[in-house]
Amino acid sequence: MQIVYHIGANCTDDDRLLKSLLKNVDAFASEGIKVPGPGKYRRIIRETIQNLNGAQPSPDTRDILLDTILDDEAVNRLIMSHSAFICIPNHIFEDGVFYGRAASKIAGFASLFPEDDIEIFLGIRNPATFVPAVYKEAKFTDFTDYLRGITLDQIRWFDVIARIRSAAPKASVTVWCNEDTPLIWAQLIRELSGVDPLTKITGGFDLLAAIMAPEGMKRFLEYLKSHPPQTEIQKRRIIAAFLERYVIEEEVVEEFDLPGWTTEVVDHLTEAYEEDIYQIARMPGVNFIAP
Repeated sequence: MQIVYHIGANCTDDDRLLKSLLKNVDAFASEGIKVPGPGKYRRIIRETIQNLNGAQPSPDTRDILLDTILDDEAVNRLIMSHSAFICIPNHIFEDGVFYGRAASKIAGFASLFPEDDIEIFLGIRNPATFVPAVYKEAKFTDFTDYLRGITLDQIRWFDVIARIRSAAPKASVTVWCNEDTPLIWAQLIRELSGVDPLTKITGGFDLLAAIMAPEGMKRFLEYLKSHPPQTEIQKRRIIAAFLERYVIEEEVVEEFDLPGWTTEVVDHLTEAYEEDIYQIARMPGVNFIAP
C-alpha cells in the first residue's frame, strides 16, 4: 500500500489542500485512493507515536491502525494530512533546533507501516513570514524565548528535509513553496492523490477563489473556457496574469509587528530562502514542484 503523509508545514495552507482533496473522495475511491476525514487518523497516529516513544511498534500495529482508519475498506493509497504532524508551533524551535523533532517523528511514521511505500509531502514557507506566523500561533509572550537561541540565519528548510530523508531513506519526499500554491494547486491535488496528470479533478481552483476578487474569478473562468490553455505552463501564466490584476491584497499580504523585524531583515531572510530553495530543488531523492 502507498501511505501518504502531508506534514504541513505549520501555517501554510491551513487545511485548504485537505479540503480540496476531500471534494474528490468519491472519484478517488473508485481508483482505490482513500482520503479519510482528519478525525479518523490525526489523534490515533499522534498517540501511537507518543506511546511508542522511539520503540518499534508491535507486528499488529499496522493492521490495527488501518482497521481503525479505513473501516476495513480495501485501498491502494491512503492519504493523511496534518500541519502539526511533526509538532505544534510551540515546539518548532525546541532545544534550539529548527524542527528538531522532524527526524524522530518521520522515523516513527515510517515504522507504523514498515512494509508499505511511504510518501512525504511538505510545503515550505519564506521564514520572513513563516516565523511571525508560527510565533503568533504559539503560546509565547516573548519572541526571543520562542526562538530558543536560534539565530534567524540558522532557519534553513534544506536542513529539515535532509533530516527527514535520513530518518526515512526509503520514503519519497515532495516539496513545494507555499508562495507558489496558487499556481500549482491542481498539481498538488494530483500529486498527493497519485492520479494521472490528465485526470479530471474537483477543487483545482479552490485557492484562487479564496484570494481573487469574485469579478476576477468569473473573468478568469470565462477566459479559460474561450481560450483553453494548451499546456500547464500556459495555464499558470494565465493564472499569474489574473492574480496580478484581481488578487485580494489582504488575503495574501500579512503585516507583522515583531521586535527588530525590519525591511532589511525581511529582505535578508528572503534572499537566504531563495538560496535554500535552489539547493532543495537539487537534493537527491526530492521531487520539487516549481511553478
